[in-house]
Amino acid sequence: MSYFRKILRFALPYRRYGLLNIFFNILYALFSALSFAALIPMLDVLFEQTREIATKPVYQGIGQLEPFVKGWLYYQVGNVAGEDKMKALVLVIGLVLLLFLLKNVFNYLAMYFITFLRNGILKDLRNAIYEKIVSLPVSYYSEKKKGDVIARITADVLEIQHSFLSILELIVREPLTILFTIAVMFFISVELTVFVFVFIPLAGIVISRIGKSLKRRSDRVQAEQGALLSIVEETLGGLKIVKAFNAEKRFIKVFHDSTGRFFHFSNSLLNRQNLASPTGEFLGILVIGVLLWFGGRMVLVENTLDASSFIAYMGLAYNILTPAKAISKASYGVRKGNAAAERVLEILETENPIKDPEDGRQLTGFNESLCLEDVSFSYGEEPVLKQVSLRVPKGKTVALVGQSGSGKSTIASLVTRFYDVNSGCITIDGTDLREVTKASVRQLMGLVTQDSLLFNDTVHNNILLGREGASREEVEAAARVANAHDFIMQLPQGYDTSIGDGGNRLSGGQKQRLSIARAVLKNPPIMILDEATSALDTESERLVQDALENMMRNRTSLVIAHRLSTIQKADLIVVMQQGEIAEQGTHEELLQKGGVYSRLVEMQQLG
Repeated sequence: MSYFRKILRFALPYRRYGLLNIFFNILYALFSALSFAALIPMLDVLFEQTREIATKPVYQGIGQLEPFVKGWLYYQVGNVAGEDKMKALVLVIGLVLLLFLLKNVFNYLAMYFITFLRNGILKDLRNAIYEKIVSLPVSYYSEKKKGDVIARITADVLEIQHSFLSILELIVREPLTILFTIAVMFFISVELTVFVFVFIPLAGIVISRIGKSLKRRSDRVQAEQGALLSIVEETLGGLKIVKAFNAEKRFIKVFHDSTGRFFHFSNSLLNRQNLASPTGEFLGILVIGVLLWFGGRMVLVENTLDASSFIAYMGLAYNILTPAKAISKASYGVRKGNAAAERVLEILETENPIKDPEDGRQLTGFNESLCLEDVSFSYGEEPVLKQVSLRVPKGKTVALVGQSGSGKSTIASLVTRFYDVNSGCITIDGTDLREVTKASVRQLMGLVTQDSLLFNDTVHNNILLGREGASREEVEAAARVANAHDFIMQLPQGYDTSIGDGGNRLSGGQKQRLSIARAVLKNPPIMILDEATSALDTESERLVQDALENMMRNRTSLVIAHRLSTIQKADLIVVMQQGEIAEQGTHEELLQKGGVYSRLVEMQQLG
């Protein structure tokens, strides 16, 4: 129940709907019990058991409650119907119909208000998960499968709605229905009700034993569902590679294995869950059967209970079965929903290691330099950077070069605070980035990566991501700087053309120029280019390189380059090797040294 309580904290904004639901559920439970009790006078009229009472009965204490209520009812029927039996029958039938009508009206109103509570919790829960997903650092998703995260915000949240939040409807209504019904049953016959209570705990013990393993079985189902979604997400993301290497059969086998496990786990879970209903129903009928024997004996042999009261009593006893079954199903729902809630809360309660300072201090500008001071970092046990120190003065272009795995892109990720350093510090104008908010750091930076990350939207909206609220003219000006305006105008709807999922309707060079336009529109003082031209053909590279040079003019730039021809004009070239700075200087200075950089240039020229 601990997970259930944590989910219920999302109900606080909707508590007025919860209170209205409780109010109408109380009325529903009351009228549910009274509607069956009202059958007694109707049956008495049918069996000609009605006694005409001339004087109005007087209440003489709780011990005489049953004869007082019956006497009062017969007195009222006698006043209205007189000797006309059919009139009396119509009167009591009308009373029964009115009570059943009110019972169902209150039931509808209770469900009407609980709908706002349930769906409100669902909406806020999804919003909270999405906000958490966006706020968590990049490192979190290097350890988690994206498909599993998607499963938690979709399938697991739906499971919470279906099996967890559904019991909100039952928390008040069903227990109160049972309580009021038992009160009326005691009112009719104390002896018979005590006898019933001997058998109810036995039924409860059997039902509870069935549900003990449901959470464990549900855990396996939901984990496998996350794995299945991960396979689909990876397949769609790498479909070209799958087809190019004729690996369809391998991926199909992996998927079939996963769906096979899901099939097995789901069957095991649902078969155990489905056992609850028939078991509960049989135990209920068993109680009714024993009740018929014991109550029939009271009517036929002992004459301690009249027939109409016994028939109404049987209706009340059966009226307990429906809420009792609903409560037993709800207990399974809690166990099953616990597994889903645990997975959802795991994300919500994940601590973000990259935190803003408590005082919310902002970095307001960039005036002097960006510095790395003895920075060390590792993704796991193997160090990626070892005590790297580097200064990027304002207005200068610093290029990082080196073999793959030398730590170039890691520096870009640390500067933008996608990760935090293990030791040392990164400063802007002498201020440690960990002492100011992440948003204020990233506001000073523009990022263009090797993979042009675009979204399934229009050209205009993709560029507008750089600065919300920019005018159409500013968007077009940024596109011109990025050498993108001409090709955009040739698209079917120009800037209003949708570019498809990930921008797949555009070429690599076009996508990269849109990424540059997005960064230009942001107009940050520091620009970070992470191998922005390495994936392009020669013609696209020239257009993109021109766009980059336009963008970097009079701007501080940190350029990570694979093709050395693109960074020869840099103010400083830093050569990385195995997480350390091997050498640094201008293009000409490094060539004269004849060191690592010189060998890299020769290798690319030979290539």
